[in-house]
Amino acid sequence: MSSARRKPAKRAAPKGPPSSFTRVRRLAKRGVYESKAIYAILDKATHCHVAHIIDGRPVAIPTLHWRHGDHLYWHGNAASRMLGTNAAGGEVCVTVTIIEGFVLARSGFNHSINYRSVMCFGAPAEVTDPKQKSVALEHFLEHWLPGRWATLRPPTRKELAATRVFSIPLSEASAKIREGGPHDPPADARWPTWAGVIPLVTRAEEPIIAEDYTGRHRAPRLSHVRALKAPTRTVATRR
Repeated sequence: MSSARRKPAKRAAPKGPPSSFTRVRRLAKRGVYESKAIYAILDKATHCHVAHIIDGRPVAIPTLHWRHGDHLYWHGNAASRMLGTNAAGGEVCVTVTIIEGFVLARSGFNHSINYRSVMCFGAPAEVTDPKQKSVALEHFLEHWLPGRWATLRPPTRKELAATRVFSIPLSEASAKIREGGPHDPPADARWPTWAGVIPLVTRAEEPIIAEDYTGRHRAPRLSHVRALKAPTRTVATRR
């Protein structure tokens, strides 16, 4: 074996934005463009907002979403004005945000929040084939409740006809992440007020059984939802 020192492996440069439009401009260092990070945020978020133009006016509607592969999906009632607009063509902006903590600084100006967010852009494509639509809805349910789809009554043709499913490719997406403690200037470090982070988490409570339930199955567990169980700890003041 050669005694020559091996050169340290070069770290891959951070992936850049897929386009100028998706590039994070305000606090650009918080921008993240790797698919793995973007997918993780989309998978963890409980809901999204679909923004589009209706009759010349901007509208953003909250709804549930899910990711399968490199596509993002959402669904709704066939009579929905939002879905009718999605079917008519034109691009949408789908956003998700996970708030993970309030950041308390020594001044009101430097208070902030810790968050993970994603913005996705694209022209929606509708899933019209009944079999493909059923599979897409199965992916949605299995994302949050693994194994539950197999226990359910299969959807009827009428139910599938009353449901519309749309998707966009995740080729135009970017994430923005803020984490860590307050960014106080050194002059404020000795100001005698509490500083740090108050974490926020999404937690599933005890299931509430339906009054007419007569079975013996255990209530399913929600995936991607957990309580934070950790002792008090310090956080970095600069990132």
